Amino acid sequence: MAKRTPKPLPELSWLEPRLRISRIISLASLAGLAALIIVWNLFFIERPNAPGLGAAAIICIALFPLLIVALGMILGSAKTHIWACILINIYFVHGVVASFSPVQAWLGYSETFLSVLLFSSAFMHTLWSFKHKRKLAGEV
Repeated sequence: MAKRTPKPLPELSWLEPRLRISRIISLASLAGLAALIIVWNLFFIERPNAPGLGAAAIICIALFPLLIVALGMILGSAKTHIWACILINIYFVHGVVASFSPVQAWLGYSETFLSVLLFSSAFMHTLWSFKHKRKLAGEV
């Protein structure tokens, strides 16, 4: 079997702007998703005489997975971006299911779009971050 030669790593001048842009996009989509959840639960869900949890408690429960990864993403941790890729699937599924509602379909589409954007940007940030670290370590 032929031995594969490893692909060379991209230059730092190519990686650094992509790292910065992917981090900005992932943080913006995380903030947008959190804002969408808050607005959705405050203004677009009717709870006539609903016993039990109020809107504030439901918002706290819905935002909890995002808050778990928010600090690590703000600090720029690549491993936290990996966890964000895993946790964001909850919001993707919720957005797809909500998009079948004729009244609130646009909210479901928005949640699906933001979750796909967050997943893609966090994944690319992780990929480029590990390549950047390998390049800084002297790997060719």
